[in-house]
Amino acid sequence: MMRFFVIGITDNPHPFFTPEVIKSIKSGKVFSGGKRHHEIVAPFLPDDSEWIDITVPLDAVFEQYRLAIANRQPSTIVVFASGDPLFFGFANTIKRRLPDAEIVLAPTFNSLQMLAHRLVLPYHDLRIISLTGRPWQELDRALIERTSKIGILTDREHTPAAIARRLLDYGYTHYQMHIGEHLGNPTLERVTTLSLEAATHNDFSHPNCLILVPLCCDGDTSPRPFGIPDHLFSHLDGREKMITKMPIRLLTLQALDLPNRHTLWDIGFCTGSVSIEARLLFPHLRIEAFEIRPECEALIQQNARRFGAPGINIHIGDFRSLCCDTIAAPDAIFIGGHGGHLKEIMAKALTFLAPDGIIVFNSVTSPVVEQATSRPSSRQLWNEACEELGLRQSPPLRIQLNDYNPIEILTCKR
Repeated sequence: MMRFFVIGITDNPHPFFTPEVIKSIKSGKVFSGGKRHHEIVAPFLPDDSEWIDITVPLDAVFEQYRLAIANRQPSTIVVFASGDPLFFGFANTIKRRLPDAEIVLAPTFNSLQMLAHRLVLPYHDLRIISLTGRPWQELDRALIERTSKIGILTDREHTPAAIARRLLDYGYTHYQMHIGEHLGNPTLERVTTLSLEAATHNDFSHPNCLILVPLCCDGDTSPRPFGIPDHLFSHLDGREKMITKMPIRLLTLQALDLPNRHTLWDIGFCTGSVSIEARLLFPHLRIEAFEIRPECEALIQQNARRFGAPGINIHIGDFRSLCCDTIAAPDAIFIGGHGGHLKEIMAKALTFLAPDGIIVFNSVTSPVVEQATSRPSSRQLWNEACEELGLRQSPPLRIQLNDYNPIEILTCKR
């Protein structure tokens, strides 16, 4: 069994260690941590010790651990980590990769705790988001859910300036930003409080973290309707009929069973109304939106910013020929447009759909059009596709809104 003693440190170049920690360091043979950690603790390490840098790929790091134990036979590998090693830290990585390993911890305050201490800011209600090597998803979710106090761990891509720009782009202007740089370092430490606009024009040295707090105690009190009125969207070529109407949109989201889903594919998004409504009502979802018309990319981006719906991933091109291998696989699919190729779209989508996934399609009944053309109706194409692909249909929901043509909300599963 491998044994690890994981020691948390801050950015202080002259760290204080307890007698227990000093004893473990003096008796250690193999040490590990990041390059910055090595610079800080090098004076404490025994002369004949071995240091293993923690760098990606981590498989190579753990192989070095195995070889070090085999060759030098130390009883323990001593690891230095930032702050609390269980707070998005390396101890979690050890637990995940070596669940049987023995781990002893000597934590210190993590960076967000130290920033809260400097600000004398209570942090028991702080929602913590890590953007270190991670996408925007969890920050977007926190914003949509109108979280009042958000602590963020940054990296060199998700900088305070980039975060401020994202908030401003999507209308989350009611926050103030507190940034902490080199926390724990008596020479380099700096804490700055800025408006979001001012933060976009500043560079901050790394490492840093930040806390977002509302400018007023009530936070964001602007109303958010349950169902966005159709006229508030920007429409394709100004045609308001080119949108899934709000009551139909809400029934469609209900048919997709989105509270219990993880990833939604919106195929043929046009204005983006379904994706945007889903994003705001179910912010835990990952949403992948597809559209063949290039002009719709700017349209959905405009509407997403208008309604504060960040995090919709956009894919432009013919769905039938798009490579979807690197896109998150769906467990819910809405087909909003098919251009006469419904069967091909369903066949391809089915190859990615989770075993318990669902497909929803809104079929418009237009007797005048059906009589004037010999082409099969969308309902006929749907029925044929379900039969050919071995899909099980649920009873349809038929609805007519005002003087529009009747619509059937169709669902199917494997």
